[in-house]
Amino acid sequence: MYKSVIKNLALVLIGTYIFSIAVNSIVIPNQLGEGGVTGITLLLFYIFDISPALSNFIINAIIMLVGWRFLEKETIFYTIVAIISMSLFLEFIFLPSFIPTNSLLGPLASGFLIGLGIGIVILGHGTTAGVDIIALIINKYLGLQVSIALLILDVLIVIPLTIVIGLEKGLLTLISLYITSKILNFVMEGYNPKKAIMVVSNKHDEIAEEIMKRVDRGITVLKGYGYYSKAEKEVLYVVINRIQLIKVQRIINEIDSNAFVTVTGIQQVLGEGFTFNLDQSHNIEENEVI
Repeated sequence: MYKSVIKNLALVLIGTYIFSIAVNSIVIPNQLGEGGVTGITLLLFYIFDISPALSNFIINAIIMLVGWRFLEKETIFYTIVAIISMSLFLEFIFLPSFIPTNSLLGPLASGFLIGLGIGIVILGHGTTAGVDIIALIINKYLGLQVSIALLILDVLIVIPLTIVIGLEKGLLTLISLYITSKILNFVMEGYNPKKAIMVVSNKHDEIAEEIMKRVDRGITVLKGYGYYSKAEKEVLYVVINRIQLIKVQRIINEIDSNAFVTVTGIQQVLGEGFTFNLDQSHNIEENEVI
């Protein structure tokens, strides 16, 4: 248990450190904006010269006092650590400013580091508090979807920021926010996202045999029914990684080019072959999938 706590604390501290470097060394020197509470702190800094560290701590503390009941106890603890450490890092950690001649490099760099930082904090079972909690409150009392609430809140923050920093900087801020979301998803889902394939074919036995032999993945056979043909169908279901997808598609085309195939993305896979193994002889292959 203690090892887990130390690991999570380390992740939260590393994540907030990276986040703070991005704000102090890239966002502020390039007069860019951000979404969420960070955007509000930047707005206060640009207009009134209020310390981002101070405003970040006060705003997030107020949000936590109002919305703590929407978080699990473990998340509350690590979120408090994140708020305190982020405020301290914003106040005391300064690296040389990165002000590139190419204006696009600023938002690309800040978006990358902020997404990386937030992702690491979340991996440590924490959050950066902020508008995420407000979105949960809006969802409960107004019935608005969390994603829609977050979008509205970010827009309400970015619009006044754009008035202050100018249209060009505002557009660059949108680029930074987009990069942040992509990097955050990358950190959370990993570099090798999983895919689920469903195959409907009269040669399902041959296809399943070849996939097991050449790709070494388990396959689930589902019972299907063709409403138009009024015939029972065997449907193959297999979860693989992105690298194995090409190999599986090749196998299907070789055996039955008329097979009906769907491929969908999967955010997370739990269970045998992905989070634990019953057959140790499959360790190498399954580690590749993870």
